Amino acid sequence: MEWDWDFVWQIMPQLLDGARITVLATLLGFAFAAVFGLVLAMLRRSSNRVLSWPTAAFAEFVRGTPLLVQLYFLFYILPDLGLTLSPLTAGVIGLGIHYGTYTAEVYRAGIDNVARGQWEAAKACNLTAAQTWRHIVLPQAIKPMVPALANYFIAMFKETPLLSAITVLELMNQARSIANYNYRYIEPITMVGAFFLAISLVSVVAIRLMQRHWGRLSRLGSARRETVMPS
Repeated sequence: MEWDWDFVWQIMPQLLDGARITVLATLLGFAFAAVFGLVLAMLRRSSNRVLSWPTAAFAEFVRGTPLLVQLYFLFYILPDLGLTLSPLTAGVIGLGIHYGTYTAEVYRAGIDNVARGQWEAAKACNLTAAQTWRHIVLPQAIKPMVPALANYFIAMFKETPLLSAITVLELMNQARSIANYNYRYIEPITMVGAFFLAISLVSVVAIRLMQRHWGRLSRLGSARRETVMPS
């Protein structure tokens, strides 16, 4: 079967619409994962075992089960329990919860990487908890987190085709529908690969720019810490 550019241009609007849904699901899912992961990390760090142990068990359970099973549970089983979610909402929540358990470990590692002396010095200077986190801990913790969080962002993007299992019309689902309807697979599937590659490359460039940005913020944070806590 030969490549048909006329067919490519004919199906391009559908593929672009699918790409839009894919990017939207990734961005919303990662935003959910970033916030949810931070909550999990804070609960895991709690000295109260009533909070830390169930949180740890929940995170291990989510990481130990496939994302596809979790998506099926959210979309097909929750309605039997009285909660019905739209396909995209279920997909975003599923991605967010699943990857939130991984970002939680990134947060924990970044926070634990801050020297204990920094916490003690902030306490000695009578800084509030909010000031300690904002001016001392986070500026030092965030920079090492960026590469790992970026890797999870790209991994999440590549797993969005799983959302087709719960009827989300993302890029892969659109391509499969086109292929099944026209009995032509080479053009839509190849274009899906090209879209994923292009978006991944753009994401990598954006992540590198973000790392440089956080590097500058980290240097500013170091200068601020020297002002707040003079030697």
